[in-house]
Amino acid sequence: MVSSCVSQDIFGQLLRSDGLFVNREVMRPSYMPEILPHREKEIKDLASVLVPALRGETPSNVFIYGKTGTGKTAVAKFIGKELIKKGDETGKKVKFIYINCEVVDTQYRILQNIANHFIEEWNEHIPFTGWPTDAVYSKVKSMMDKEKCVTVIVLDEIDKLKGDEALYSLSRINSDLENARVSVIGISNDLKFTEFLDPRVKSSLGEENTIFYPYDADQLQDILRNRVKMALKPGIIEEDVIPLCAALSAQEHGDARRALDLLRVSAEIAERDKSAKITRNFVKKAQNKIEIDRIIEVVRTLPNQSKLIIYSIIYIDKQNKKAGNKQSMTTGEVYDIYKELCKKTRYSCLTQRRTADLISELDMLGIITARVISKGRHGRTREIQMSSSSRDLLNVLQEDDMFKEFANYKIKGQTRLTL
Repeated sequence: MVSSCVSQDIFGQLLRSDGLFVNREVMRPSYMPEILPHREKEIKDLASVLVPALRGETPSNVFIYGKTGTGKTAVAKFIGKELIKKGDETGKKVKFIYINCEVVDTQYRILQNIANHFIEEWNEHIPFTGWPTDAVYSKVKSMMDKEKCVTVIVLDEIDKLKGDEALYSLSRINSDLENARVSVIGISNDLKFTEFLDPRVKSSLGEENTIFYPYDADQLQDILRNRVKMALKPGIIEEDVIPLCAALSAQEHGDARRALDLLRVSAEIAERDKSAKITRNFVKKAQNKIEIDRIIEVVRTLPNQSKLIIYSIIYIDKQNKKAGNKQSMTTGEVYDIYKELCKKTRYSCLTQRRTADLISELDMLGIITARVISKGRHGRTREIQMSSSSRDLLNVLQEDDMFKEFANYKIKGQTRLTL
């Protein structure tokens, strides 16, 4: 028997409905626009550093710093595209290699990735593992010298690299090359990143530094208006929506990615509601959805000790609600439940002081709220409350089998935790 959903051709109906987007991808942070508003100075500065590559000379290495969503990656990729284009026009051999160190994070993988940009033309390939690192480094050198080109290597999220070995290899590569030259651009959100580098690496790579400052609300409005022209149908967005998205994102350190996500999700919610207009109401709904999604993603990546503390807080919150108790819980109460859970899972139990530090971290992440209060001569403690949906957090925690089992546990003789 054919299901009712199939017989109704549900996707056919959705495809025939009139959407709000002309090009949805334009609203995504990964989209590379032809114009980068309010980053003209940064583009010019980076271009002036890299122009020696078009003369066959070695450009300086650069570290680019700035908060998330300030245009660091977009400017680097934009300059790379223009550099290759001008190299083709002038007959100069220039290569531009972009690597995200959140994904490619070891010396071997960095060198393997660089090498494969050169040898793919000869249908060769260096495997993900298996070669000695020195052999991969030698391959990189020989291929660069064979091509006789200047290579600009962008290491985005450079602070995510494991160890200094990859940077040390790249810091000495120019002295080992005969016919080629290399320049490294490091991109980081962490202004203190270089303080922890090996001094040899720091002196070789940290030749120039550039800081990208956050966008203000007016600049974010310009960025959004440029994208709206390409992404959405004319006349479907109310006048106060763009200023609202820009203002909310300006409060979050001028993050253009957040502004774009907020506007895109607002449009998607309006589209699903079959609304003819995107209103500020949809922006508010989008803000809630993005915040929930962000917290869920953060919780997913937390270490298990932090997850145990979250579970303890959820448990106490549930018991308090059952008892009609609206009071906040204290660090001591959370620690008591946390110790019980550690026994059941055979995890080593952290000290109460360390647990208090982890509670502070969860507060900073916005998962809970923890307010320090004075108990007079009894010292100080934290009043802890949930600031996120217990059900959503529990669903994320129970992706791990260990936390699924918790639903069957009784703690201190009480009923099991079911939300």
